[in-house]
Amino acid sequence: MGSKKPRGVKSAKAVKSAKAVTRKRKIGKGKKRAAERVGSIFGLGTGVAASASSGAGIGVDAGAKRKNAEIRRGNLALKSAGAADGGQEYQAMVSMHQRGFGFAMLVDPAEAAQFKKDIFLPPGSALGGAIHGDRVLVQVTKQSRDRAEGRVLAVLQRGITRLVGFYVAGKGRGLVVPEDDRLPYKIAVKRSRALGARDGDAVYVEIEKFRDEGNPEGRILEVLGDPTDARVQIEMAIRGFELPFRFADDLLVEAEDLNKVIRLSKQRQDLRDLPFVTIDGDDARDFDDAVAVESRPFGFRLYVAVADVSYYVKPGSRLDAEAYARGTSVYFPGRVLPMLPERLSNNLCSLMPGVARYTLTAIIDFDQKGQRRQAVFQRSLIKSRHRLTYGQVRAILEDREPELCRRYADVLADLGQLQRLATRLNQVRMSRGSIGFEIPEADIQLDEEGRVARICRSERNIAHKLIEECMLAANEAVAEFLEKNRAEVLYRIHEEPDPVKVAGFAEFAGCLGLKIPLSSGTSAWFGQVLQAVEGTPREYIVSNLLLRSMQQARYAPKNVGHFGLAATHYTHFTSPIRRYPDLLVHRVLTTLLGDKNKKRSKPEILAAGRSVDESAIWLSRRERVAVDAERNVNDRLAALHMSDRVGEEFAAVVSGVGSFGIFVELIEIMLSGAVALAEMVDDYYQVEEKSHRLVGRRTGKIYQVGDLVQVRLNEVDQRRRRLNFVLV
Repeated sequence: MGSKKPRGVKSAKAVKSAKAVTRKRKIGKGKKRAAERVGSIFGLGTGVAASASSGAGIGVDAGAKRKNAEIRRGNLALKSAGAADGGQEYQAMVSMHQRGFGFAMLVDPAEAAQFKKDIFLPPGSALGGAIHGDRVLVQVTKQSRDRAEGRVLAVLQRGITRLVGFYVAGKGRGLVVPEDDRLPYKIAVKRSRALGARDGDAVYVEIEKFRDEGNPEGRILEVLGDPTDARVQIEMAIRGFELPFRFADDLLVEAEDLNKVIRLSKQRQDLRDLPFVTIDGDDARDFDDAVAVESRPFGFRLYVAVADVSYYVKPGSRLDAEAYARGTSVYFPGRVLPMLPERLSNNLCSLMPGVARYTLTAIIDFDQKGQRRQAVFQRSLIKSRHRLTYGQVRAILEDREPELCRRYADVLADLGQLQRLATRLNQVRMSRGSIGFEIPEADIQLDEEGRVARICRSERNIAHKLIEECMLAANEAVAEFLEKNRAEVLYRIHEEPDPVKVAGFAEFAGCLGLKIPLSSGTSAWFGQVLQAVEGTPREYIVSNLLLRSMQQARYAPKNVGHFGLAATHYTHFTSPIRRYPDLLVHRVLTTLLGDKNKKRSKPEILAAGRSVDESAIWLSRRERVAVDAERNVNDRLAALHMSDRVGEEFAAVVSGVGSFGIFVELIEIMLSGAVALAEMVDDYYQVEEKSHRLVGRRTGKIYQVGDLVQVRLNEVDQRRRRLNFVLV
């Protein structure tokens, strides 16, 4: 989405003028900026993901201007040209953080593969005038074990030409105020190009003409509507993150033309007599995995059947290209942006009850203790018995709810067997050092009118854990099989954490008075830390801080294991309807299950023209965009809902401490907010950085991470999606 147009470079005079304006704006926003700059320890509590709709900057310096001119004349190589100091240069996209620093995401996947993480760009001169979304020439200036640091040599192309904002009506023309206040301009829009927008409407605007001085000119592409409407807030996030939300007509036609006839063939095993069930959330519409279990003399035989999406979505097809471009489905309260058209996701590939469906099935034998004995894989045909929800399964297994037990009497014993197996699988996993994170989240529910009906703590019950253990077992078994067969595929890897971060957390934990074992940085040590705080007010905070000290899981063609799961082999196999990496795994697995007597050529598994290295980087990035967008929407809807609750009091836990004040997390509804130091008027509080706490100079009163407090909602900043509290 969104055309990208180059923006002219400003004159030195314009840059000087713009910097002066920027200085004045910073002085005027001193109090607010302090809260934006300073986060809590490990960044916990900031609560706002950096929006993809931040905009163009104010220009670049004269050196960058000359470099751009040389690039346009062809005098400089854009990839790997040696700089004056011998450093290598790369083309990259800039991703900015609200605190002023940024990251350079290399454009060339092969070059990006040289680095563990995106290149860090410190605030100030290292940015070279670049802002979020710009295409730049970047040079690495420092290389550490964890992350490279660099500087921008030139801004090659301004990246943001479409953005979300608010329309301000005028007589002859209107202005669009960007939602992101990092943008130093407003967009002038003639009335004839405003699409009938009304004062205060949220709009999606395109900048058509930048100016060296004054506001750029543009046109409104869409009038999104009233920004106090929850559905409009979701649309704003979709446009801001440039998420694809429609399928092209020809692609829908391709999906409709797929053969809907389901037949048993000699390549598939008939598993329709097995008592498969799907277990998902109440609002789930696509069912891509089903489970069944059999009691055997040696223990258990588990069947994990997963929709055979690879049967329908072939490499080189339009469907495949679109699925790769999206990378993943994106889930918002009351809405989903699917990776595949509904014809596939909610129909042909969905394991609906009573309907025969093509699947790939992992058949795994476990002994009585939950240790895997063997695993085989089959192309199969199944027919799910029931579509169960997590709530129903919990009511059956824990409450023995009579009506549900009668309704599902044919699978009652099987659910009990699944529970027993899942318990043993969990014991095996935890005993080897798997980290048992249990971090609750805010569950946001919309009513039929699209309004936020309620926000509550998400429920995670025995049914969630049952399905989780089955899926983990299948993913591990598939990964081990693929590596044994030397398959070229994407693994789901999670590397060991940085020892410096682990040591930092251990020091912090000591300041809290937590009695934890000496830091070893192993997954078992992480588990012991969680056990030390289990059931205490600090459990949520410590879990989050531990999580933030770890590496991000990602996709990679080389298996290095999964630290968090303490697994030597791991991949994603169980969700091909909503994750493209799972689809790749299915294609490789299907090839390996082919006729052993036939000479196999290298399987075609990737989208046209893509390498496995490039796919790993792209799909990891698409996953991150989806996560950021989902968090952004949750923050938007939370702020919208809480705007009607100003003045109410809440129980909270201190989640972070800084020179600005404290961050708090509401215990019942899992929303984050802040208490500014200026609002803590009962004393003069000083920050003790080493012990991560605030101490009152007169009273000696202490506020530390993990403390329980009572707060009152004082203000909601909808635009910045922030909740501001005062202590009660």
